[in-house]
Amino acid sequence: QVQLVESGGGLVQAGGSLRLSCLASGRTLSNYAMAWFRQAPGKEHEFVAAVRWASGFTRVADSVKGRFTISRDNAKNTVNLQLNSLQPDDTAVYYCAASSTVVSGARRDYDYWGQGTQVIVSS
Repeated sequence: QVQLVESGGGLVQAGGSLRLSCLASGRTLSNYAMAWFRQAPGKEHEFVAAVRWASGFTRVADSVKGRFTISRDNAKNTVNLQLNSLQPDDTAVYYCAASSTVVSGARRDYDYWGQGTQVIVSS
């Protein structure tokens, strides 16, 4: 089992920044891919970014490329998502997820999920 706990969400004005963190525990994650998804009210889960734990290879959704950055801290078993130039459309619950197989943008490829952290961007 893998446990994932997100933190760092909150209320921010448009143009502002936030840094989300996902603390992972319970299993060696060196072969895992870690990702962030988000779900806005009334919408489906949307892929945001992913990183291969061992290599640091990243994949970022076109909708946030250039504004959001994913990184991992091996020493702290943490995956971070830096959110810059936030817009009201970025308002959502942000979820951390872990996959034992691939760096993927598909929700079905992820085996473990955190509870989510709320991000609200005011205009």
